[in-house]
Amino acid sequence: MGPRIGEGPHTPDRDNKTVLVTEDMQESKVSMEPQDTLQDAQPRRLFHSIKFFVLCHSILQLAQLMISGYLKSSISTVEKRFGLSSQTSGLLAAFNEVGSVSLILFVSYFGSRVHRPRMIGCGAILVALAGLLMALPHFISEPYRYDNSPEDKSQDTEASLCLPTTVAPASVPSNDSCSSRTEAKHLTMVGIMFTAQTLLGIGGVPIQPFGISYIDDFAHHSNSPLYIGILFAVTTVGPGMAYGLGSLMLRLYVDIDRMPEGGFNLTPKDPRWVGAWWLGFLVSAGLVVLAASPYFFFPREMPKEKHELHLRRKVLTGTASIVSKDEELTSQHEPLKKETGLPQIAPDLTVVQFIKVFPSVLLRMLRHPIFLLVVLSQVCTSSMVAGMATFLPKLLERQFSVTASFANLLLGTLAIPLAIVGIVLGGVLVKRLHLSPMQCSVLCLLGSLLCMVLSLPLFFIGCPTHQIAGITQDLGAQTEPSLFPGCSEPCSCQSDDFNPVCDTSTHVEYITPCHAGCTGHVVQEALGKSQVFYTNCSCVAGGGTVPAGSCESACSHLVMPFILLTSLGAMVASITHTPSFMLILRGVKKEDKILAVGMQFMLLRVLAWMPSPVIHGSAIDTTCVHWALSCGRRAVCRYYDHDLLRTRFIGLQFFFKSGSLVCFALVMAILRQQNKEASVKATVESTDLQQL
Repeated sequence: MGPRIGEGPHTPDRDNKTVLVTEDMQESKVSMEPQDTLQDAQPRRLFHSIKFFVLCHSILQLAQLMISGYLKSSISTVEKRFGLSSQTSGLLAAFNEVGSVSLILFVSYFGSRVHRPRMIGCGAILVALAGLLMALPHFISEPYRYDNSPEDKSQDTEASLCLPTTVAPASVPSNDSCSSRTEAKHLTMVGIMFTAQTLLGIGGVPIQPFGISYIDDFAHHSNSPLYIGILFAVTTVGPGMAYGLGSLMLRLYVDIDRMPEGGFNLTPKDPRWVGAWWLGFLVSAGLVVLAASPYFFFPREMPKEKHELHLRRKVLTGTASIVSKDEELTSQHEPLKKETGLPQIAPDLTVVQFIKVFPSVLLRMLRHPIFLLVVLSQVCTSSMVAGMATFLPKLLERQFSVTASFANLLLGTLAIPLAIVGIVLGGVLVKRLHLSPMQCSVLCLLGSLLCMVLSLPLFFIGCPTHQIAGITQDLGAQTEPSLFPGCSEPCSCQSDDFNPVCDTSTHVEYITPCHAGCTGHVVQEALGKSQVFYTNCSCVAGGGTVPAGSCESACSHLVMPFILLTSLGAMVASITHTPSFMLILRGVKKEDKILAVGMQFMLLRVLAWMPSPVIHGSAIDTTCVHWALSCGRRAVCRYYDHDLLRTRFIGLQFFFKSGSLVCFALVMAILRQQNKEASVKATVESTDLQQL
């Protein structure tokens, strides 16, 4: 008898019928269990695709960079909301690097020992929690009061008026408002944000290195560079999107979720305006959670990709492809070869052995002159970028009297896109021209030099500080008595109030209507907007009327030339990114390349991204001429010396650019000397051969 239908796999004619039986079994399976097959097989194939992993990782890194860069876009707003100095806000912006540096070495150690997709997902969830924690101070703090006044709008305007010294003003803060409980609450808010930044750094540690190594392990050897290039190209948009998100959120009032009963009279141009800084963290955290969810379904190991993407004509022959594949597999899976007397970090080391051998390997790398100088040049460039990314929006706000929203829009649409263009252009030049290490150093030197030249006009593009009554008239000289005419002496003005008004006839600003001697106010409605005017101002000629708000800048139009020069300088500096990276890869030994790249990123974090925002913030604080006081302590700066602020900020940027230029000049000198020595050695050897 012939075999039964169910015994198909056991027939003697196996070679001829196996495929047919398999197809029959698959068809019967589809007919009997269509739901399971359609619902389970497709997702399983999807999560075993390296292309889908690349897509997910691009989206995740985009969201992660949005949430990590969003604080920089709202740094001046956070300062005003919580009364922080620029030094403290700079430390806050850099604090995510603390968590990152503390774990980056252990991440490089563990490598493929863990379930990388799940570790990426867990890190992303931690990043999202950090974003939620950053927004928490908004919900547990009191509503924002921009004039130390009651919430009622009518009392708000009256609180800053000139009152006789026998009458207590409505906005006099009581001793209870400066109690130890109030200070403890303020410290709690700041502590929460520092904790969130630390968690943000810790959560971001496994995302990029584990993702890149996972792609490199399971992608086709010819497709891996393409996938990683796509990954970097997509994620470079992240900081630009962070500034764009900041531009949108800061147009909304900070307490949009708990508006005061009488509304508010502030506009985004008012120096007391605080935007909805917290809302961007919620949006970014939600995006990170959505981007993190697929990682818990990817396998620990997926099948190696078998096919090359035919996006371009093949240049390599089949033999060359096999050789390159063998070399790649060897470099990935075999332990590093040990040189005699030189310690190596092998993949089979224990944690204790890893910690013991690391210092000696680090010292050996730091003794390499090319590696050390290139990393130092990158430290200088990264310090410049970190300071600019953190405080350039604030500089634009103060120098040119633009809103925080518009300043972020300029960075997100001009500076960052041009920097991306510079990075791509540098890579294209290296690839198309097949630049040697010597030529790469020349390109880096020219890029640094041109960047310095473009920054020179920035010292002279800016707006001088306008006159501020009661503070100073000429910031380069002593305070002049004419600014204290005595017209506001009968008034009981509070020194810590801030409700600026402007005498448009003389372009003199007063920190409150009380300091202008104003005793009344009117509200005018025009085009659906209300404008407050203060009347009977004894300090104004003829006892006239002054509008609420700071004086308009006379040179706001210079903001576009300033940001264009800054953006062009960023683009030229970014051209050095790829050639400097190639100098490291070609300047160290093959077995040290992975370690050299890891050390490069670690040193950039420790020496540039951590200290630079604090250095820039401290420099900005030295230019402050009027501090707001909160319970007797210095809080946020109300007024800066504009010329000094611009000079010190651009001067600090110029200092770092000079350091990068010097390092690249030394690299070029060393490479030229090495080329000469190699040429002499080759000449001697050829002469010896001819004599033989």
